[in-house]
Amino acid sequence: MSTNPSRFRCLRLAALTLSLLASRPAVAEGLAWFDGDRPSEQARQAVEMLAAAPSQGLDAEDYDAAALQQAVDRAEHLATLDDEQAAALDQALSEALRHYLSDLHFGRIDPAAIHQRFTVPDRKAFDVGLLLDAALAGKRLPELAQALAPQLPTYERLREALADYRTLVGNPAWQEALPLLPGVGKGLPGKLEPGQTYSGLAMLAERLTALGDLDVDAVLPLLYVEPLVSGVRNFQDRHGLPPDGVLGKATIAQLEVPPAARVHQIELTLERARWTPLLQAARMIVINIPEFVLRAYDVEGGNIEVREEMKVIVGKALDTRTPLFEEDMRYIEFSPYWNVPPSIARAELVPKLRRDPGNWIKEGFEFVMADGSVQTTLSSTGLRAVLAGRARIRQRPGERNALGDIKFVFPNSDNIYLHHTPSVGLFERQRRDFSHGCIRVERPLALAEFVLKDRPDWPEARIVEAMSAGKSATLKLDEPIPVLIAYGTALVKQGRIHFFDDIYGHDRLLDAALRRRPARPAPASERTP
Repeated sequence: MSTNPSRFRCLRLAALTLSLLASRPAVAEGLAWFDGDRPSEQARQAVEMLAAAPSQGLDAEDYDAAALQQAVDRAEHLATLDDEQAAALDQALSEALRHYLSDLHFGRIDPAAIHQRFTVPDRKAFDVGLLLDAALAGKRLPELAQALAPQLPTYERLREALADYRTLVGNPAWQEALPLLPGVGKGLPGKLEPGQTYSGLAMLAERLTALGDLDVDAVLPLLYVEPLVSGVRNFQDRHGLPPDGVLGKATIAQLEVPPAARVHQIELTLERARWTPLLQAARMIVINIPEFVLRAYDVEGGNIEVREEMKVIVGKALDTRTPLFEEDMRYIEFSPYWNVPPSIARAELVPKLRRDPGNWIKEGFEFVMADGSVQTTLSSTGLRAVLAGRARIRQRPGERNALGDIKFVFPNSDNIYLHHTPSVGLFERQRRDFSHGCIRVERPLALAEFVLKDRPDWPEARIVEAMSAGKSATLKLDEPIPVLIAYGTALVKQGRIHFFDDIYGHDRLLDAALRRRPARPAPASERTP
C-alpha cells in the first residue's frame, strides 16, 4: 500500500468528525453560546480559550479576545439583554472560534506562500464550523480544541519552552550589553578563555542562570573558570555553536539575543508545526535544514520513535539552498554514477577541466552524448557539446565519486537526493551548508539499513557489498518512505530548548508573510453589547 502524503492526518480528522457528530444531540433552536438569556459556560470557555491563544504561539488580538471577554462579562451582568444584542454576541463568538480553530489546526498562512511545498489538508473538505457546532451541542469544546492542535510531542515541548521564555521577557539580565571581550580594540577579535579575567563575569553568570545553563546555587568565581565555563558550554551546545567554553564573538552574539526574540522564534516554529507533515506515515525520514541533522523514525501510537540520527550537509545558504518539500523515497542506487548537473558543468567543471585536463582521468569523468554513446576521452569537442547542451558529463562509480557509494532517490522536480560523500571531514564542521543543493549523509550504511529493515534478503553484509562493488545497481523499494525536508530554528532535545541560525532566512519570510495578512474584521466591541 503506497503512502498518501496527508493520509494519517486525514484519518485522524475523519475519526474526530465522526466522534463529534455521532455524539451530537439534536440542536435546540436558539443561540449557540447562550443558556436562556445569559452566556453559557461554553461561552466562558471560549473567551478563556481565545485569551490563551498566545500559549499556542498565536495572537489573541487576531480573535478579538479582549473585546469578546468584555462583551461576555457585560452580557452576564446586564439587567436585560435584547435579542439583537444576544445574536450579535453569539455570532461574534462563533466567528472568532472558527477563526481560532482553523488557525490552530491549519496555521495562519499557506506554506506555498513562502516557497515550501508541503501537502496540507484541504480546508474546503474540512468544515471547522460543522465541528464547532457539534462540539457545542455535545459540550465538548475543550476536547475539540485539543484534537485540532498538532498531535506532536515536540509541539507540546515547544509550548512549554515558550511559556518559560515569556517569563524572561524584561529580565534585568538583558538590560545592558555584556562588556567587551579581552583583546577587543587592540587589533584582536576578542575572546575569553578559561583562566582569564573579565569584567562581565557577574552579568554573564546572571544571564546563564536565567537561561538554565548555570546552576542557581553556583558560586561566582573571580576568574573565568568552572562552573562558568561549563555554563557557557551548555549555552553553546543549545545554540548551534562549538561547545568549547571559549567566549568569542559568535557566543556573545547569541547571548545578546533578548528573550523576546527567542519567544518569537519559538512562535514561528510552532506555526511551522501546524503544516509540516511529521506524522504522515508509519515510517519517515526528516531533515531539519538549520540543525543540519537527519532523523529516521517510526510512528507508533502517534509517538515518534527515532531509529537513526545523523549529521547532514545541505545546500549553500548563499546561492544553492536546498528546497523544502516532501516526496516519497522509491529506490536506492548502489555505487552510483554522478550525472553532473548542467549548471555545475557550465559554471565550474568545464572551466576547471580546461585549466587542468588531468582531473578528467583522476576523477573518472566521461561524456554521455545526445545519442547515449559514452566517450571516455577528454576533448575540446566534447566540452563544447556540453556547453551547447548536446552532451553531459558523468562521473563513474568509485572512491572519488562525488556521491560516494550510495544514493537515496525520491523523485522530485529539483533533482534533490540523499547521498554519501568522499569529503567526510566536512561533517565535523558546526555549520554544514556546503553542497549544491543535494543532501550528504554522515552514516549512509545506517540509513540504508533503516530503509531496508523490512527486507531480510538485504542484510548489512549485502548492503556493504553492493556499496563497494564499483558497479552501479538500482534497488526499488517495496514500500515508499516519505522524505521531508523541513525547517525549524527551535527544537527541544533532551528536555532543553535548542536554537539554530535562520541560515536561509525562512523565519524572516514567515514573519513577513504573517505581517502581510489581511486586516482583522471589526472588533467585537463594535458589534456586541
